[in-house]
Amino acid sequence: MTRVLLAGESWISTATHVKGFDEFSSTTFHTGADAFIAAAASEGLEIEQMYAHDVPGSFPRTVEALSEYDVVILSDVGANSFVLSPEVFLEGRRTGNPLLALAEWTRGGGGLMMAGGYLSFTGFQARANFARTAVADVLPVTMLDCDDRVEAPQGVAVSVGDPTHPAAAGWGELVGSAPTLLGYNVVHPREDADVVATVDGDVLVATREVGEGRSLVWTSDIGPHWCPEDFLAWDGFAPLVGGMLRWLAKA
Repeated sequence: MTRVLLAGESWISTATHVKGFDEFSSTTFHTGADAFIAAAASEGLEIEQMYAHDVPGSFPRTVEALSEYDVVILSDVGANSFVLSPEVFLEGRRTGNPLLALAEWTRGGGGLMMAGGYLSFTGFQARANFARTAVADVLPVTMLDCDDRVEAPQGVAVSVGDPTHPAAAGWGELVGSAPTLLGYNVVHPREDADVVATVDGDVLVATREVGEGRSLVWTSDIGPHWCPEDFLAWDGFAPLVGGMLRWLAKA
């Protein structure tokens, strides 16, 4: 069975409620990956999600530990969460660099995917900051050095540039019915990348062979807000998810 780890795509929100003279706080937990995970399941692929707040302490830090997986997805969780482990940030101790391990694992045969979001690629106010990490060298795209978001509340159209690519094969005739997306991260394809799909003329899906492994980017969200509910409910969404993950896993 294909083993897939999804790191990120969750957040914790704290709200302050003011009622006249009195106020109190509440905390809620959210995940934006449910529809993506369900779509993968419908394609026969099981995804293990590691929530964003668990990444600093629990994400695999060695190639050996990463070898338990065929595919690793990074989604909306910034580089700091990988390199500032509790040992480093709280205790000032040396430890393995997960992003160095992830790049080496990819070159050795792993399948790495980065999905878009406020803390993907360069991200909101450049806070995701992946361009200065080892992961940047194995992705099929290069990243901006500034805030790379495109917000498109009007909706932007998706088109397939390489319909013969296995990552797009599941779309078939459905691509013409794809709902519009509401935003994405701007990236630029490398010379050896295959641009599979675009959104408003920019990269949406690109792939690359890296050593013995493979990498892929999906530059929009895997859930709201950039990937709206009608896109998640679209008949082509599950084949899209399945096609991308199977290509990465060489399945």
